[in-house]
Amino acid sequence: MNLAERRLELGIALVIVVLDQITKAMVRPALALHESVEVIPGFLDLTRVHNTGAAFGMLNAAEFPFKTVVVSLVALVALGGVAWYAASVPIADRLARIGVAGVLGGAIGNLIDRSTAGYVLDFVDAYWNGWHFWAFNVADAAITVGVIFMIFDILGLGERFKGNAATNN
Repeated sequence: MNLAERRLELGIALVIVVLDQITKAMVRPALALHESVEVIPGFLDLTRVHNTGAAFGMLNAAEFPFKTVVVSLVALVALGGVAWYAASVPIADRLARIGVAGVLGGAIGNLIDRSTAGYVLDFVDAYWNGWHFWAFNVADAAITVGVIFMIFDILGLGERFKGNAATNN
């Protein structure tokens, strides 16, 4: 694999990691744990929460020895698998490449939190009529959008982005 051929993915992943870490650095001093600031009444708040578990707060309530290390190692292995897969995505599959880059950037952003703070800082609280979606952050949003792009590619929607993609990275 030639890194120059993968500059699209590397650039997208890097931008996601930087934006994710900047937003988290802004939230840390601005909000205490569980403090909320209403942004869009009835729809969106900024609420600081700490996710010590896995995606969607799974294992958040579970306590076991070396939990942070175990969850970080699982995340690192998963990140390695995504990176390995990313290297195998053909250059012409631009939509899949963008999707994988989103997943990689988001996974790296959350792994930085998990390995340095012992938790992932989530702060976007979307809700409607008393129903709250899981709190999330920029990294989580990038992972979600990345997976959607990869699904679109699997469904054949990426075909229109193929063609001269190898020269237009």
